[in-house]
Amino acid sequence: MSAETPAPASPPQAQAAVGPAAGSPAAADYVIERFRWWHIDEVMPIEEDLFGPEKWSPAMFWNELATRQFYLVATEAGGAVAGYAGLSVVDEHESWVQNIAVRRDAQRRGIGRGLLEALLAEAARRGARKTLLEVAVDNAAAQRLYAEYDFEPVGIRRGYYQPSNTDALVMMRDA
Repeated sequence: MSAETPAPASPPQAQAAVGPAAGSPAAADYVIERFRWWHIDEVMPIEEDLFGPEKWSPAMFWNELATRQFYLVATEAGGAVAGYAGLSVVDEHESWVQNIAVRRDAQRRGIGRGLLEALLAEAARRGARKTLLEVAVDNAAAQRLYAEYDFEPVGIRRGYYQPSNTDALVMMRDA
């Protein structure tokens, strides 16, 4: 490494929690913290399981972290990653949910909801007036969750997810 390039930070022994909301049903089950480089290897099996050939590569996650997007992981008591999510704030007008994924055996415990709430709080903190996302047209469970947070359908991206050629439903909510 050159003198100008600092060594990456080591994984911390303890992380400050970003969520879930105190008193929520899952508050004792997991902690939401910033997604760091050392989480990439742990999220890749989740990515592969949930998205198969449409999964992000490790390089895509590295790029997101390098560009200072807002990424979170939900970790269980033993430190295992149960889920992750990302937000891109374009400007004061617009933010995009990049992804939300929860390990199959950790689903239905409020983790996805907690991650979404944390992303929306960050979008509001940064002053975004609207938040958008894309979700597969056949992912009814995710669409219901987003609708609970006032996301409404605003368009379709035909053949968005490749290689399956699945359409994406674009949803938006105002701040």
